Amino acid sequence: MELKRVVVTGMGALTPIGNDIASMWESMKAGKSGATEITAFDTTLYKTHFACEVKGFDISSLLDRKEARKLDRFAQFAVWTAKQALEDSGLKLEEENVERIGSIWASGMGGLMSMEEDAMAYGRGDGTPRFSPFYIPKSIINMGAGHISLMLGLKGINFGVASACSSSGHAIAMAFDAIRLGRADAIFTGGSDADITYSGIGGFNSMHAISTRNDSPETASRPFSKSRDGFVLGEGAACLILEELEHAQKRGAKIYAELVGAGMNADAHHMTAPDPEGNGAARVMKEAMDDAHISPDMVDYINAHGTSTPLGDICELKAIQSVWGEDAYRLNISSTKSVTGHMMGATGAVEAAATVMALKDGIVPPTINHEEGDEDENIDYKLNFTFNQAQKRELRYALSNTFGFGGQNACLLFKKW
Repeated sequence: MELKRVVVTGMGALTPIGNDIASMWESMKAGKSGATEITAFDTTLYKTHFACEVKGFDISSLLDRKEARKLDRFAQFAVWTAKQALEDSGLKLEEENVERIGSIWASGMGGLMSMEEDAMAYGRGDGTPRFSPFYIPKSIINMGAGHISLMLGLKGINFGVASACSSSGHAIAMAFDAIRLGRADAIFTGGSDADITYSGIGGFNSMHAISTRNDSPETASRPFSKSRDGFVLGEGAACLILEELEHAQKRGAKIYAELVGAGMNADAHHMTAPDPEGNGAARVMKEAMDDAHISPDMVDYINAHGTSTPLGDICELKAIQSVWGEDAYRLNISSTKSVTGHMMGATGAVEAAATVMALKDGIVPPTINHEEGDEDENIDYKLNFTFNQAQKRELRYALSNTFGFGGQNACLLFKKW
């Protein structure tokens, strides 16, 4: 069968550097870090005292207090960005079309905050099992998609996706497949996570996964720099409305970019560490390009997974160089996690949105916090990491990489419209 074409017609964002797409993109281009001292709880006894928190978020402008209490913070983020994306797209939701419009939504951790709150309340009690009636529905990962459907009345495809840090990359890839196979006309897709909690920070501290640069939070996320000491935990969400091309054109929709390829695979190497040679990462980028029937020389920009971890950054660069060879020096590479932190299951959606905006505006956002002399002997600094300043460049195709614990990889390939 002939596959249908899929375009991006609406976007919404809630991030540590801006609470909509426009403000997020301006901060990203300017290299403005979202890392600050944690305000959600007292971190005195923790190794890490900072994170990339969402700022100024108030769900009451969308949901009344009674309804908001039924949603964990990650699900509140989901409905907030879905409503933004709907308004941005101009898509009309009517009785005759909602059965062909759905939501495929991702989260790496789901309702961690709600699980933590009820568990702590139980632990402080006398052993009597008193739990909120919303404990389960607030905790489960599929409720991001569920609440988007409930709020907007969507009756099409609806499910949740969980694959750790690659969750929303997988969600977008699944939405892409559903539309091009004719199962839907449009899908609200992306991801959200809200893991800046006692156990979120504590758990990552115990793994030695997050930075402890407490004296300078805003410079702690430093992908591809020698002094990187772990990622900075972030929170947030992004929603992309993917739409079948003819459906979008028929209603006169604005089009941001076209999604033309996706790759999904596994390292089958280690529970948390990437394949040291980047084999899975290399294959997943090739898969995305093969899916779109393009060659590597047509790609101009890679929004890297680039977490600022000692192992992960090197493995991804090995993968890039194995695929592009000498042509890798022509590419722009950048990690927007340097400004947003690592938003776990939401990170792929936010980075997909950033990749779309890079194509649209012809601007590559920077990898910030690289300092002179901060060079790792394992990294080839002849590669263009777009350090510290955005670069103008006409872009044709751009890749967005997401790699998760469990060795789960996803790659999205977007084309300039």
